Amino acid sequence: MAVKIRLARHGAKKAPYYRVVVADARSPRDGRFIEEVGRYNPCASPALVNLDMEKIETWIKQGAQPTETVARLIKAAGKEA
Repeated sequence: MAVKIRLARHGAKKAPYYRVVVADARSPRDGRFIEEVGRYNPCASPALVNLDMEKIETWIKQGAQPTETVARLIKAAGKEA
């Protein structure tokens, strides 16, 4: 089973916020997921990024692949910590 760490969109029209989730690559963007590992709100000033780095590292060790956007968020969160 191919597992990805990706964003699931929530929020209102033109006011999105995202959940960072671990999901099967075949499931829809906002569909079923395995675990929620963080949140991202780009509309806040500055953008809010709240990630559970321990869970993310565990999933990556198990073979989950982060998307490009999530990889960028992880890299930014690592610099802040």
